[in-house]
Amino acid sequence: MLELTIDESDRLIKVAHAIASEIRIAILKLLNFQKMNIIEIAEKLDLPVSTIASNIKVLEGAGLINTEIQSATRGKMKVCSRNFDDIHMALNLNIGYNDPKNCYELEMPIGHYSDCEITPTCGIINNNGLVQPEDDESLFYHPDRISAQLIWLRQGFLEYRFPVSLSGNADIQSLQFSMELCSEAPNYDHNWPSDITVWVNGKEICTWTCPGDFGDRRGKLNPLWLRDNHTQYGLLKNWKIDNNGSYLDDVKVSSVNLNDIEINNQKFIILKVGVQSDAMNIGGLNLFGKGFGDYNQDILMRIIYS
Repeated sequence: MLELTIDESDRLIKVAHAIASEIRIAILKLLNFQKMNIIEIAEKLDLPVSTIASNIKVLEGAGLINTEIQSATRGKMKVCSRNFDDIHMALNLNIGYNDPKNCYELEMPIGHYSDCEITPTCGIINNNGLVQPEDDESLFYHPDRISAQLIWLRQGFLEYRFPVSLSGNADIQSLQFSMELCSEAPNYDHNWPSDITVWVNGKEICTWTCPGDFGDRRGKLNPLWLRDNHTQYGLLKNWKIDNNGSYLDDVKVSSVNLNDIEINNQKFIILKVGVQSDAMNIGGLNLFGKGFGDYNQDILMRIIYS
């Protein structure tokens, strides 16, 4: 689910504009069932390819669809897929999880991990460029890793400790994490699946198969010096744990609930993300921080309570 608030006015306007068109709604309906290239969409809707291409650009700019370039019989073709099944627009201010009286929120820089286990290929980029030496596990213990804006590894994990400061009588309703990530391929490859697992307080929440490592266009926040053949952006994924179970993008993925992760009266919460050695798809991990990729955030944690 794509969740938007009235505080995100720029993105809210983009998304609202993108869906305020019969043609673009028809395109989203087609992509509900399968990936399609632009020519296939044009044929289904009986419209010129140029018309479809311009509308695809609007949908892509709003983040509602993802496009990848694939080889075709004659040159290349742009294949489209939908990013979200639902869009939720919260137009009220300071209610629900946006109310500071009911939400404890903390953003963790991606370089501030407390533990790690790294298998190359691996590397770190900060605002000054590539931290040297590349593909060296010892790099992940270097002081410069604190300023990381992009981290990648083939196998292993990164572990973070989020401090929690809540009153003793707070009744926790849900725990949420949000981060931008993708697979890790040589240069980039949109068809490069990777099984990325998330743990909270030592409990495995779920394993998500990321479809690929994205680099067909430049990430919206990337500095100009980042080379074009490098990983450019990821997908923003949202995990939630409440009293009924665990969810990925609001789809239930496991029965692990708040009681299982023993969240009450804890001074910190441990989040671990990685690729296991026995995964079916060991396709690595790219984790994006502020200033890289498409989303201007590090790892965001929210605790909703009453």
